[in-house]
Amino acid sequence: MNEMDVTAARTAVVAAAVERIRAIEAAQGITRPALDAIMAELSRLAAQEHLFPSAEFQPPPSGEKGSRRYLLQEDEGGRFALYLNALNPGNETKPHDHTTWAVVVAVDGEELNKVYAKREDRLDLVREVVVKPGTGIALMPEDIHSIHTQGTRPTRHLHMYGLALEKLDNRMAYDRATGEAVPYKRNFMAPTANR
Repeated sequence: MNEMDVTAARTAVVAAAVERIRAIEAAQGITRPALDAIMAELSRLAAQEHLFPSAEFQPPPSGEKGSRRYLLQEDEGGRFALYLNALNPGNETKPHDHTTWAVVVAVDGEELNKVYAKREDRLDLVREVVVKPGTGIALMPEDIHSIHTQGTRPTRHLHMYGLALEKLDNRMAYDRATGEAVPYKRNFMAPTANR
């Protein structure tokens, strides 16, 4: 399949998956079972690795921290925003919330997600999930997590949000020891590589 065919196929398959995800949210609302159904849809999409080739969705140059965030689809008003994030090993984030639902699945590579419960004066680690092909994570708007890319291979993961990251004005990052919250800047979350 040539690059033009891959692009057309990806556009069609992504649009169909997002349509099914819209229907799940419309029928079930934002619940953990609804997010599990959305995760199943995204996992089927991620399994079509040929639609997301590493040559087209590259991480930053070798050795650089950070990510490249490719916007795949977004509805008017920023709803149902789907990105492909490509990261090098060695990246991590502070614990943070999203203020919207989020689902992350892997096309390739592994990322440790630590999920926390907020107490009055601290964050307690409640579970760890390694996002890798076949295993994803679904987060409610109030859930707090941090990510940690490990190993030697870059990651290519699909991230879907109920509202585009750059529209989330009230996100917070948390100090693990004290529970103190500080704003998580939205301009940091804008796509870094447009498709």
